[in-house]
Amino acid sequence: MVSIRARRACGISSFRKPSRGFTLIELLVVLAILTLLAGLVGPRVLNQLGGAKSKTAGVQIADLDKSLELFKLDVGRYPTTEEGLEALVKKPGSVNGWAGPYLKGGVPTDPWGHPYRYTNAGASGGIDIVSLGSDGAPGGEGEAADIRNKP
Repeated sequence: MVSIRARRACGISSFRKPSRGFTLIELLVVLAILTLLAGLVGPRVLNQLGGAKSKTAGVQIADLDKSLELFKLDVGRYPTTEEGLEALVKKPGSVNGWAGPYLKGGVPTDPWGHPYRYTNAGASGGIDIVSLGSDGAPGGEGEAADIRNKP
């Protein structure tokens, strides 16, 4: 049998070192902290994503408004409500001076997949471009609020 002195001389210890690792309680505490952080930060991140869709709709409406101005410069009037935003992509039947298409890739849908609504009230009211928001219905608040080219 090898003596304790011989073991120590060779670097062999007779005592086991305690194993290193995490206990179950330590792991549960860390998971609880991570869950609390996710609960606090998660809603803020989701709200930022929602705001981005509203901002995207505003930018698209501004682009449509500019394209309609170009249409008006060429044709002398805005498209009628019946002609709609499609007049920016395809020449309406009896229009002279049309130099389109005024939009690349066709008429976009809003960030929620709904078509933009366009109305031309004539000389008195001008044009109106509206996205009905996430719910696709008039009115609403937050993400469901209507977004339009007129403030």
